[in-house]
Amino acid sequence: MARVVVDVMLKPEILDPQGQAVQRALPRLGFQGISDVRQGKRFELEVDGPVGDAVLARIQEMAESFLANTVIEDFVVKVEDEKAEGEK
Repeated sequence: MARVVVDVMLKPEILDPQGQAVQRALPRLGFQGISDVRQGKRFELEVDGPVGDAVLARIQEMAESFLANTVIEDFVVKVEDEKAEGEK
């Protein structure tokens, strides 16, 4: 079993009002020195079996067509953890 992570973030040129709200709140909460905050989404996919090129291509397709709005978001697909069968 393996874990594949898809991180989705707004493109740099897209305004991020939620990130801005967090950035403005940080000094009021005592957290200084943060000049910018961007908010995103993280999807963790547990995959049965090994993660080969075909599986990664399928997940890439899933991210492009369903998990991310590619007009305003970028995404990265990466294998985070791959365990041998029987391991926990």
